[in-house]
Amino acid sequence: MNASFHQFRNKIINPIQFRFFLLVKLPTAFLCGLRIKQFSEKSTTIVVRHWWFTQNPFRSMYFAVQSMAAEMSTGLMCFGQIYQREPAVSMLVVRVDSQYIKKATGLIFFTCEDGEKIEAAIEETIRTGEGTGVVTRSMGTNEKNEIVAEFQITWSFKAKKSNL
Repeated sequence: MNASFHQFRNKIINPIQFRFFLLVKLPTAFLCGLRIKQFSEKSTTIVVRHWWFTQNPFRSMYFAVQSMAAEMSTGLMCFGQIYQREPAVSMLVVRVDSQYIKKATGLIFFTCEDGEKIEAAIEETIRTGEGTGVVTRSMGTNEKNEIVAEFQITWSFKAKKSNL
């Protein structure tokens, strides 16, 4: 685990620190109750519960809540890889594709296992100075391990020019 990723992970892996991070940086995610189940350089799982605040009129989880959790399962690994990098690297979601397979109720787990692809794209942008992109995949499963949704989130990275 690289040192900057390790520092970022240590800052947010504690549930209280993660909740504070969400409150300050992503208040909607805080209100929806997103939680980290697992977080490493290679994979991340975010869990969200279907309840009154996250529901749609059809008694399942609102698609925007699912999208938020899926994006976070990919974005935490991205952010961890660029945390305190020299040169600094910017990141941006440039595309989201989703497919909803089954009604999302109960606890829903969004897992991304594309950490190595993310790291390779960031290393490429640092090495070349050119923007790079990576398509990440986040699978949403319920408590029975049934797939409820699949997301493909495309991230763009760009190394910032040094002021030296």
